[in-house]
Amino acid sequence: MKARARWVEGMAFMGEAGSGHAVMMDGAPEYGGRNIGIRPMEMLLIGLAGCTGFDVVSILKKGRENVTGCEVEVEAERATEDPKVFTKIRLSYRVTGRGLSHAKAERAVTLSKEKYCSASIMLGATAEMSYTLDVVDELQQVAAE
Repeated sequence: MKARARWVEGMAFMGEAGSGHAVMMDGAPEYGGRNIGIRPMEMLLIGLAGCTGFDVVSILKKGRENVTGCEVEVEAERATEDPKVFTKIRLSYRVTGRGLSHAKAERAVTLSKEKYCSASIMLGATAEMSYTLDVVDELQQVAAE
């Protein structure tokens, strides 16, 4: 796996992945940025959300669950002194599906957290990790209406 960041101007960098995709990163104006891109530390949290979300959907699909949606929100706290590592990370999962098993969704989140999500395991070395899980069964919603 390869990636690089190329300085553009001010505090803006163009990030390029070995897969050929690119993203603009920039700092806040108070740090010399122009606010034209995502912050590098936000990228880490987005990567975490994508990594664990990918795992959860994959595990549920392999278990023949009818998943129709998955959203992972991440909130984090950082140390006040340099290096300002993440100290607490809270993940909120919302998984939707038809006839979706809460137990299987819980198992998928646990497997992602403990075995498959490299980002979660790396960030968990410095941060206290916690999560909530909301499973929405679309069949029950339709029946209630």
